[in-house]
Formats: sequence, structure tokens, C-alpha cells
Amino acid sequence: MPRSTDHFLTTHVGSLPREEDLMHMMWAREDGVPVDEKAMHDRIHQAVIDIVKKQRDLGVDVVNDGEQSKPSYATYIKDRLNGFGGSENSYIFADLVEFPNLARRVGEDPARQHRHAPGCKGPISVATTDDVHEDVKNMQDATGGEMEYTFFSSASPGVTSIFFKNEYYPTHEEYVFAIAEAMRTEYEIIAASGATLQIDCPDLAMGRHMNSEGVSLEDFRKVSQIHVEALNHAVQNIPAEQLRMHLCWGNYGGPHHCDMNFRDIIDIVMKAKPQTLLFEAANPRHAHEWALFEDFKLPEGKVLCPGVIEVQSNYIEHPELVAQRIKRYADLVGKENVMAGTDCGFSIHVGQASIDPGVAWLKLKALAEGAAIASDWFFKN
Repeated sequence: MPRSTDHFLTTHVGSLPREEDLMHMMWAREDGVPVDEKAMHDRIHQAVIDIVKKQRDLGVDVVNDGEQSKPSYATYIKDRLNGFGGSENSYIFADLVEFPNLARRVGEDPARQHRHAPGCKGPISVATTDDVHEDVKNMQDATGGEMEYTFFSSASPGVTSIFFKNEYYPTHEEYVFAIAEAMRTEYEIIAASGATLQIDCPDLAMGRHMNSEGVSLEDFRKVSQIHVEALNHAVQNIPAEQLRMHLCWGNYGGPHHCDMNFRDIIDIVMKAKPQTLLFEAANPRHAHEWALFEDFKLPEGKVLCPGVIEVQSNYIEHPELVAQRIKRYADLVGKENVMAGTDCGFSIHVGQASIDPGVAWLKLKALAEGAAIASDWFFKN
């Protein structure tokens, strides 16, 4: 992961809005409607070129492909691994239980209507590497082959295990390690390209209030430890500095009053190999948790990338606020150990309609402007 010595680097979590024509093509494919595959691949290729330019024009330092080729940050795995095809998974977010109208609104988002997560019905193995190689090729074309300041996001073994229910393996641990072994291939192809690999790990936070009624915090921590061990197994051949991970409590418009505290999981999260940790730090439920680092010592070599932009509200953050949020972390863990990012993705499922796409771009612009202000405070004096 690039580290700057003269300014705060900016990045984001991964998913960015898709253009409407691409959105409808991807919905059709997910629903089993025949599509012209060459036209689809050509459209994705152009979308990646456009999205990389867009990010750079807005001042984002470490860019990606906007996940333009993926129907969802996690469910894309079903097309790359063997073993899936069981019954569709359903799940409940604990914070929505007492708000049925809100739960209905979240569930009826068009993006969720076209998302599919069949269960695991057989041994997990690699089905194809064509898709990840195509992702890399699209990014190389968009960047002229310069991959140092780029990243790709991939689903973690843990999040895959909670979205695709286990209907085959005797234990959850066997299941998640089977996923990890299969995902090693994708992870290592990405790393070989020279890009940074981001592992998406909402299972370590969102997993606490997702289908977890009656599960104690102690038992959840035990499962989380297994997920981190599986992740570390999958990335064993990739240097820590080429890895980053994203921690998330769920990118949906709920009250989030059932979210677990960051403090309850941070010790396990920090055992994961990736050098850089991206996490929610701007939304109203987690913006206060910067204070955790007043007494929690950041392990040697780790880098924090707090979300300083919230992704569920159409309010556009003022750059001064962005700078203040960066400053809170830099004051506590050192300016050399801080990047600036977003709480989560802007369109984690194709067509997700939480905020207007135009607002998303202005939020990234505010991210860059705020980081520039904070950089003046810390690096120019």
C-alpha cells in the first residue's frame, strides 16, 4: 500500500455508481436473462476507463475499478467458485426488527431484488480465473499499466460464509477455510498485478447483528477469530504492506442501534495480516469511536484509514469537517499512519439507490479537498 510522506493519501472502499445502461445489463444477467456477453465485457471495459479517470479528476489518490464488473461486493463469488447452488440465503438485521416499514424499504431497494446468494451444496473450488484476469486487464488499460496507486476489493472468506449459507461442510470452520483456500487464487492474481488487495470483512462487525439472535459476544468473538485465521491463511503469500481490509457494520439505511462497539472486536481485527484498516468513522453510530485510540496502541506497522465521508446521506461533507476528522486520528496515532477514506462503498449492489450518484462524486471531491486542508496543517508547517 503506498504511503505518503508529504500529504494524506485519499481512497475509498470500493464500489462506485454504475451508469444506467450497465446497471440494467447486469440486472438482466443476474436474473438469468440472456445478454450479449461481448457487449457486456466491452461496456465494463469502458466503464472502468471512465471511472478511473473520474476518480483521478476528483483528486482521489488510490483508485480502483469501482467494482464495475461485479453485481455485488460479495455475491460475485458465486460466478468464480464451484460449490454454490443450494437454497437462496435470507437474513435479518437485528436493528430492523422493530421497524418493519423501514425493513421493507431496505429490502425493496431494486439492487437487492436482483442479488442472488445460493447456498453451498458441494466442495468449494475455483471455477474460473477469467473474471479476475479481465478485471486486472481492464485496470491496466485504464492506468496505462501503472498499478502502484490502485486497489482491487475482494470478498473475505468470512463474509462469503455468512452470505452463502453452508449446506455441505460438517462445521463452519471447515467451510470458511475451504473458501479461504479457493479465494487464495484470486487474491494472489490481484497481488501479482502490483495493485493493493483489499479484503472486505463486514462479517467481523455486521455479522454480530445479522442472523445472530441468542449468540453471545464471547461466541461471536470465537467465530471472528476463525474468520481472521482463515483470512490470514488465504493471504499468506502476499506481503502485509500490499494488503488492506475493510471493517463494516452494514451499508444500509437502518438505525444501527444494534451495532457492536468497535472496542469489542478491535483486538481480533488487529491480528489480521493486512497493514491498512479501513473502517466506518463518519456516520452517526461510529463517529465517536476515534476516542478508542486514546488508549488503544496501534500495532507497529499498521495504518488506519478511517471513513471521513458518510455514504448513506445526501449531505455533502464540508471539507473543513473532513480535515477535522483526519486530524483526530493523526493526533492520536501519527500523521504517517493515517489515510483518508469513506465509510463504505457508494453502490455495494448494482443500482443501490441510497444517494444520488452525482452526490457521490461531490463527496469524493470533498474528501480530496479536506485531505488537502489537513495536509497543510500537518505537512506544510
